[in-house]
Amino acid sequence: MNRRIFMKRAGLALLGTGFGMKSALLFMKNAYARTPRTQGGEKTMKIFVLTGSPRENGNSNILADHFIKGAKEQGHEIVRFDAAQKNVHPCIACNSCGMDGPCVFKDDFEFVREHIVPADLAVFATPMYYFGISAQLKAVIDRFYAINGQIHVPKKAVLLMTYANNSPAHELPILTHYEKLLDYLGWEDAGRVVASGTWTAGSVLRTDFPNKAYELGKRI
Repeated sequence: MNRRIFMKRAGLALLGTGFGMKSALLFMKNAYARTPRTQGGEKTMKIFVLTGSPRENGNSNILADHFIKGAKEQGHEIVRFDAAQKNVHPCIACNSCGMDGPCVFKDDFEFVREHIVPADLAVFATPMYYFGISAQLKAVIDRFYAINGQIHVPKKAVLLMTYANNSPAHELPILTHYEKLLDYLGWEDAGRVVASGTWTAGSVLRTDFPNKAYELGKRI
């Protein structure tokens, strides 16, 4: 069936189930926005990269740089959001947004909202801080609550993570959070680079992890 016809019928079906005009139209708009684009016959994607390191030249940011380089070489459209350099207020659970509406805080999350909704793939790049993702990136993820109804659609995701020691057990909190987030949203894991033993700024450059991030970007 023609994709356009399918999406139209799907939207009408949602209306028939009482899903609501606003939600049905939003479904159709998002579905069209995620239609794969092509370059030279190859499918390309909209990729939204979210970083959480407060160090401009931090190890996880270096992984993000290399991933982006690889993805750009494949013709993908990249938008990047460095959470530590932006103003994103933590969610206060006021529920004013109703899980699918405007937030009471008018800050840099509006940029996130604009780009993650139509994105085909989201990249989470973070250092490990006290066995979890950085607070700066966590604040952004918590604000996903306000766009919950718009991002519960098929997407792909990538995790780029750095941490100081070499204990697989210490990786588990972040990996579990990432996996549960994707499971909840219905997103597909498209790859991970977990860079252990990277403590001081720039130390990841003395490893093969940047190349792994680059190769992941190229084959995504």
